[in-house]
Amino acid sequence: MKNKLFYSVCLTMLLVSCRHIPENFSTATDSLDIYPSYTDVYIPYNIAPLNFIIRNEASSYLTKIASANGKSLLIKGKEVRINQHAWRKLLESNKGESLSVDIYLKQDRKWYRYPTITNHIAAEPIDPYVVFRWIQPLYTAYEDITINQRNLENFDVRCLYDNRQIAAESSGQCVNCHSFQNYNRQGNMQMHFRGDIAGTVIVYGDKHKRINTKAEGLISGAVYPSWHPTQPLIAYSVNKIGQDFHTKDIQKTEVLDTESDLILYQVDNNDITRVDTTKGYLETFPYWSPDGNQLYYSAARYNAADYLVDQYNNIHYNIVRKPFNQANKTFGEADTIMDAASIHKSATLPRISPDGNYLLFSMADYGNFHIWHKSSDLYLMNLATRSYKNLNIINSPDVDSYHAWSSNGRWIIFSSRRDDGNYTRLYIAYFDKNGEAHKPFVLPQKYPLFDKQLFKSYNIPEFIVEPANTNQYKLIKTIRSKTENSRLVR
Repeated sequence: MKNKLFYSVCLTMLLVSCRHIPENFSTATDSLDIYPSYTDVYIPYNIAPLNFIIRNEASSYLTKIASANGKSLLIKGKEVRINQHAWRKLLESNKGESLSVDIYLKQDRKWYRYPTITNHIAAEPIDPYVVFRWIQPLYTAYEDITINQRNLENFDVRCLYDNRQIAAESSGQCVNCHSFQNYNRQGNMQMHFRGDIAGTVIVYGDKHKRINTKAEGLISGAVYPSWHPTQPLIAYSVNKIGQDFHTKDIQKTEVLDTESDLILYQVDNNDITRVDTTKGYLETFPYWSPDGNQLYYSAARYNAADYLVDQYNNIHYNIVRKPFNQANKTFGEADTIMDAASIHKSATLPRISPDGNYLLFSMADYGNFHIWHKSSDLYLMNLATRSYKNLNIINSPDVDSYHAWSSNGRWIIFSSRRDDGNYTRLYIAYFDKNGEAHKPFVLPQKYPLFDKQLFKSYNIPEFIVEPANTNQYKLIKTIRSKTENSRLVR
């Protein structure tokens, strides 16, 4: 017993001594290689620890994380996994301050210190949750798809729905286009289910219902959604979507619409009205302004006589908006906000900042399904002046696309293929009060190599401030319930 106690005391002393900053060290001359590369970024004070791995070879590793106030953190080892409680306490005590990271490596019995990494702790928090889809990079089939809710303040991931719950032994079920009203403040959301037991599930307060949005007279069922911020209304596009594959092109596939229109769905009575039926145009990706008085969307002129597959790289979308009368639920005339076609570009996925001042959108050489277009970048427009710019500090040489604002307008989340060109990962960027974006950082993980070993893409990230008001049991029960049919009233 005494030997065991002596051994325990010695081991504790050894571990403590190893966590002291070396008294004698030299300045490293080689470069430091860490993954993810969390350097010179702004982070929310409530974000989960930015764990990373040191790729340089050494016999011992020691990392010190410190700021102006509070106790610094010392982490031993090649894999830097930070205590969540200590990390949170340090960040909350240093809002608006810098965060320094000093790394010491022991090589050939000698300690070396690398140049200090400096990050910045923003004074504004990020929304606690993001909901996204995990999907394998399949093109003609769907097998393993999940809709997930990640807690950004820690590493908890909650599966809201797994498509194998119903379709494991049959032809499959595609789950997509989750959407929330007003950052889920009221607990209202919707999801599409395609393939086996298809339909759209609406979660409205404590009620769940499955609806068929393919009303008689529409070209398809509802596709891309946007909840009105205050009213029980969802703007949808209805699309006839095709997919073709390239044999000699840097892009792998081309997804395009042969027809598309906009509709307005009323949640409380299942009525549908048309928003835009302009002939010779493709309309898609609706999105409401924060005050609910404008509906933004993408629209492209086309000739129905043309074979669109042959003209795919000549389809250019503009960003358009229509005024909306909330009293009688009618729309006014369309106004082109971003004339991308005039510069031989295509602009899609309009997203308005919560203060209504900025339009965030993706722009590529052509088409609307920019998640596959390597030319896709994020752009920002000042709506007061209609001047716009490429967000170069956010963008990469590969795909940067699907994006969303946090509820306070200080954070942008988007998907990017910059890591390997094949899988989309989630990146977060700070957007300051002066309208400037800052260098993005990848979504932090409990295990730094998690994303490297995940053979799935992140899809459709959406911030929410409250947990989703549903679960797998409720969704399965609703999907198996009787369908309520929608009705086209005008």
